[in-house]
Formats: sequence, C-alpha cells, structure tokens
Amino acid sequence: MLSIGVAIVIGIVIAVAYMLICRKEGYQKSFIVGLSILPAIVAVVILLVGSNVARAFSMAGAFALVRFRSAPGSAKDISVVFFSMASGLACGLGYVTFSVVFVVIIVLVLLVLNIIGFGSKDDRKKQLRITIPENLNYTSVFDDVFKKYTSEVNLNRVKTTNMGTMFELTYDIKLLKEVNEKDFIDELRVRNGNLNIMLSMMPEGNVAVLN
Repeated sequence: MLSIGVAIVIGIVIAVAYMLICRKEGYQKSFIVGLSILPAIVAVVILLVGSNVARAFSMAGAFALVRFRSAPGSAKDISVVFFSMASGLACGLGYVTFSVVFVVIIVLVLLVLNIIGFGSKDDRKKQLRITIPENLNYTSVFDDVFKKYTSEVNLNRVKTTNMGTMFELTYDIKLLKEVNEKDFIDELRVRNGNLNIMLSMMPEGNVAVLN
C-alpha cells in the first residue's frame, strides 16, 4: 500500500510539473490523466509479477493484447512517459525513498530548464513565403526592404506556380528587434503586386520548406 500510495502521489506531481512546463504550448487532458496513473500502474504490475517467471510471461502476454492508439508525441512527451514508468518501477521494487528523491531531482531540473528557456527558439526567426509575377527580378527586388527590417536573410527555395506564370519564394529571415510585422508585410506587398505573402514561425528542422 505504501508503494502504491507513493506512486499515485508521484504521478500527480509529475502531471502537475508537465502542465506547468507546457502551459504555453498546451497539452491534452488524456495525457495528463495518463501521467497521473502510470506510476501506480507500473508499481502494481511489478508487485504482481515479483520474481515469478511464469507470472511475468503471463503478464507480458496480457499486455501484448492491448493496442495503444494515440497521436505520436514529441521527444519531451516520450521522455516524461519513461520518467513516470521509471518512478513507478522503483516504487514497485520497494525503493520508495529512492523514487521520491529521483522524482524531486528530475522535476526540479525540468522546471529550471523551462524557466531559463533552455533550447527555446528565437521568436524573431521566421519563414517568409512570397508570390511574385514571373517578370519580376526576385534576386534584388526586396533587398532594401530586407535591409530595413531584418538582420538575416536566406533564400531557400524558388518554385514556379500558377502554370508557370508566378514564382513562390521561400526565405528564412531574422527580424530586427521591435519590428512592426504589418509594416514589413505592407512594404513587401507593394513590391509583389499585392500577391500572397505568408510569414510564419520557423518550422521544426526546416522540414516544412520542402512542402
């Protein structure tokens, strides 16, 4: 009962810590509930199996019948799931004090990394897509606008569109501090004839550039 009780408390602590860390990007209620009960479930499984090999194989067969259908998570989500499982495993084996200390240390590390913004992207880095007519020389037409509003510009891709009558340009840019994005887009619209312009956050791993 002590192992299961501690595992339940640990699961709730991990779930609360995850909610604090992900309060900006959001989270799913089902995932939070799963984190809350996962350590207790793992602890019960370990208590039931014990050192009985036949019981362990029976339990493995029972779990093999369960199919988990969920959206693929990020590396952070997977790490937190393993974190919950490890804490439940320690409780189930009877290492309650070790489990509590382990959870406290990891939760503190996660909160500190979140507070200092470790690994966060620079919000000023954006991906810019501009559609221009085919008769417009894209190599230099936006140079003065970019010089006024950005500190870094990199043309990643040029693609023909609309039956070859237009070009779609994809840039990776870094805006200057305190730049008004609307003014920036308005000046670009003047140059491209008020065609489509899309300014978005930099995609993960720049994979969206290939879309």
